[in-house]
Amino acid sequence: QVQLVESGGGLVQPGGSLRLSCAASGRGFHIYTMGWYRQAPGKQRELVATITRDDSTNYADSVKGRFTISRDNAKNTVYLQMNSLKPEDTAAYYCNADILYLFRRAYWGQGTQVTVSS
Repeated sequence: QVQLVESGGGLVQPGGSLRLSCAASGRGFHIYTMGWYRQAPGKQRELVATITRDDSTNYADSVKGRFTISRDNAKNTVYLQMNSLKPEDTAAYYCNADILYLFRRAYWGQGTQVTVSS
């Protein structure tokens, strides 16, 4: 069984930084693209950033220049470094991974809350 476990959310003031982590656990799986999505109250879940296995990245326009996605394939982990945070970044952040385990499908983490407020 494969699971994604996120960590690193919390409360931060505007202009501050946070780093989210998401680790995949289990055995016998292969991870393709990994990414982060977020969902604010009353809004649809939206893409934040994705990264392929060979480190090709894609970002939402709203986070370009402020957020950086990276991954460590040896640790099956993806990171999201968030700088210059704004109140509008407040949301539940979800890790996503395209994983081959018996068959290929998308996996989701349980979510971690990020709140940007003074």
